[in-house]
Amino acid sequence: MAHAVTTFLMFEGVAEQAMQLYVSLFGRSGIRSIERYGPDETGPEGTVKVASFALCGREWRCSDSPIKHNFTFTPSMSLFVDCESDAELEHAFKQLSEGGMVLMPLDNYGFSKRFGWVSDRFGVSWQLNLPA
Repeated sequence: MAHAVTTFLMFEGVAEQAMQLYVSLFGRSGIRSIERYGPDETGPEGTVKVASFALCGREWRCSDSPIKHNFTFTPSMSLFVDCESDAELEHAFKQLSEGGMVLMPLDNYGFSKRFGWVSDRFGVSWQLNLPA
């Protein structure tokens, strides 16, 4: 039986930058640990071999893959965040869309008082919501 299910994000050389951005946006967030590639290891020295961090109190893991892949993140899997305030929603949307792509601008789409969907500069897709 599985002990836990943890979301794992695989990057190519930007895992630490992504973690730093993500934990800066939401409360109860922080980087827990980072294990880096050393000299003569598979990945470039100093990049993230494996790291753990918390977003809104939930545990995540990530790494920098030393292997180039023919795939990346896709909006068909996205991170859905219920924001606590309009200010938090605006700030997160602005920061995550910077250098990324807005898939749905912040608006009232009928199912939410305020909602927006972005793909950040690292390719991770975020649905940001302000519950009614």
